[in-house]
Amino acid sequence: MTGRRPDWIHPAFRLIEGEEVFGWADLAALQMPAGGVVQADRPSRVLAALAAAEVAGQGVLLARGGAESAGWQPGQGFSVTLESSGTTGTPKRLRHEFTRLRGRLRGRLRGVAEEGARWLLTYDPGAFAGLQVMLTAAAAGAVLIAVPGSGAGTIAALAQAARRHAVTHVSGTPSFWRAFLMALGDADLPLAAVTLGGEAADQPLLDRLAERFPQARLRHIYASTEAGALFAVADGRAGFPAAWLDAAPDGLDLRIADGVLEVRSPRAAPGAVDADGWLSTGDLVERRGDRVLFAGRLDGLVNVGGVKVSPEAVERCLLTVDGVADAAVVAVPSPITGHLLTATIVPVPGADESALRVALRAATADLPPAARPRALTFADHIPLSAAGKKSRKGSQ
Repeated sequence: MTGRRPDWIHPAFRLIEGEEVFGWADLAALQMPAGGVVQADRPSRVLAALAAAEVAGQGVLLARGGAESAGWQPGQGFSVTLESSGTTGTPKRLRHEFTRLRGRLRGRLRGVAEEGARWLLTYDPGAFAGLQVMLTAAAAGAVLIAVPGSGAGTIAALAQAARRHAVTHVSGTPSFWRAFLMALGDADLPLAAVTLGGEAADQPLLDRLAERFPQARLRHIYASTEAGALFAVADGRAGFPAAWLDAAPDGLDLRIADGVLEVRSPRAAPGAVDADGWLSTGDLVERRGDRVLFAGRLDGLVNVGGVKVSPEAVERCLLTVDGVADAAVVAVPSPITGHLLTATIVPVPGADESALRVALRAATADLPPAARPRALTFADHIPLSAAGKKSRKGSQ
C-alpha cells in the first residue's frame, strides 16, 4: 500500500512493535490482503489496513480469531467491522462508520503532537478498546508501544516493555491492572494517565491506582463494540453519577429497565439499536444514593438452587478484603443445585493464607447462601483472555 498519509495519523506518530519501529512510510509499505479481511493480531497491520480501506472507499473486517471471512461482505463505502470478545457468549460482528469510532477521541488537536506521550497497548489490536488506544496515539503524534503476540496473558512482558520505554499512558481492563501492579513490583513508571475499561472498575482498585500513581489522571471508561465509546468517569469513584440518568454527557441518554442499563448514543453501531435508537447493554446496575453501580452481566447470571446469582458481584465483594490482589468467581455444575460458585484468590505477596481464608469467609457471610463460594482456591495469577478479561465461558 502506498498513498497519502491519513489526517488521523499525525506525522510524528511512531509505533514500536517489539523490536520494529513504524512511522507512516513504514505502515504505507505494508502489503494488505485482498477482500478487506484482516487478521487483527498486530497494530501495524490494523493501522495500515484502515488507511488502505479509507483510500479505496471499502469496508474492512478486523478478524480477531483468524482471517476467515465466514460470509462477511464489505458493503458500500469505508466502514470498519469489529468482532466482540465473546466473553460470556458467541462473538458478534458489528459494522461501524469510522467517524463513529473516533467520536470521543478528544483533546487531540490536528497538527499538534502530544509531546512525550508514550502509550502501552494492552488490548487486542482488533478489539474496540485496542482500536481506541491506537487511534488516540496516532492522532496525538504519540509513541505506541506494543508487544506482539503477548495478549493479556503475558502481563510480565507488558510490564517489562512499560519499564523499558518509560510509558506515560496505560489503558487496560481492571483485571489487567491488578495483574500489572503485581508484575511491576516496586518499579516506578512516569504515568500521566491511567485508564480502565472493558470491565466494571471496583473501588478498591481505583483507590490502589490513585495511591500508586498520584500524579496520573485516573479515569474509567464505559464502552463496548455495540455501543461505541459512551462516557468516562474521572472522580475516582466506582460507577457513575445517578444524575446522568436525567442529563447524561456527550449527547447520551441513559435509563434503567428491569435492572439493566440501556443507552441511546450517536456512536452506537446502527445494527445494534432498536427502532427508537435504544440499546440494552446487558449490564446489571443498581442505584445507590447519588451513584449507579454495576452489578454484573445479565447473561452472566447463574442458577444456584433456584436463586439467580451474579459471579461478578460476588467477586467484587471478595476484592474488598485486605490481602486480596485479585479474585475470580465462576460457577461449576452441581447435580443438586444446578450450579455452585467457586473462587480463585490471588493473595498479595506475604499474605497469610489461613488468615485470609477466614477474612474471605467473613466478607461473604452476609451474602445469600447461594452467593457464597463453596470452595476457595489460592493461585499466583488468574488467566485472562486476549481481551484482558476473565473468561466466563463454560461457567454456566
